[in-house]
Amino acid sequence: MSPSDSNQDAALIHDQRFTTTHWSVVLSAVDQSSTGSEAALAMLCQTYWYPLYAYVRRRGYSPEDAQDLTQSYFAGLLEKNYLDRADRERGRFRTFLLTSLEHFLNNEWVRASAQKRGGGQRKNRTPRAATGTSRWTR
Repeated sequence: MSPSDSNQDAALIHDQRFTTTHWSVVLSAVDQSSTGSEAALAMLCQTYWYPLYAYVRRRGYSPEDAQDLTQSYFAGLLEKNYLDRADRERGRFRTFLLTSLEHFLNNEWVRASAQKRGGGQRKNRTPRAATGTSRWTR
């Protein structure tokens, strides 16, 4: 292994790690009325995209699926203003991100599994209560 390969491996490992979060950046990103809100939001997304992508990849997803899931996670996080739920008193920002990503991945897995089983269609079934009552009175 050449020294340049070693440096590239170290850089890759470093990119997968979560950096220390400055809560002032998180608070600025959440406060949409502040002038630096968009810049803070962009910085958070840029800083955490790759570590979250690497986490999804370690869960066994293909590179393409991991990219799609990571993008969808960030889109939902921003669209639904989930950053408002991040609380410094409750722990680290990376813990908030990983926990919410884990919930997102579980929900996506359930959604994908439901599509495979039933194709998103509801089945018309006879209520069990009616059949149970008629059998009981015989």
